[in-house]
Amino acid sequence: MDRLVGIDYGRRRTGVAASDPLGIFASALDTVDSTKLIDYLKKYAEKERIVRFVVGYPVNLDGRPAEAQAYVDAFLKLLEKAFPEVPVTLEDERFTSVLAHRAMIDGGMKAGQRRDKASVDRISAAIILQSYLDRQNGSATFDPANVPETLSRKNRR
Repeated sequence: MDRLVGIDYGRRRTGVAASDPLGIFASALDTVDSTKLIDYLKKYAEKERIVRFVVGYPVNLDGRPAEAQAYVDAFLKLLEKAFPEVPVTLEDERFTSVLAHRAMIDGGMKAGQRRDKASVDRISAAIILQSYLDRQNGSATFDPANVPETLSRKNRR
């Protein structure tokens, strides 16, 4: 089955996510030691057909390259060498860690579980991939400020 793979690359750990076969939903897969990431992706590609990589790209708030870009650029060269036939899309990864923490809180994870950086990396990869999928599918992003008053928390009982 065709899958898109989302990657939140880090010097030590990398979060990995995958799309459903229809390319609608992203799900967190794993957190992998960054030195073993290419091997992990090759094993995954034996089971699923990877049609695109969506890699989080670190950019500062002012749009300038972040310090971590050098590490991601080096990884991108390895990825393109290992998977020359699979296109790579770079996705702005600003705020993904903040959004991942918010998702963990909203999902009811306890404070100790939220301190697990591997969980943050996995969820960040899913957020990066879902952002790309939403844009490709023309989906509107959810804005809690636009929830009708009849659906707001204060009116539910």
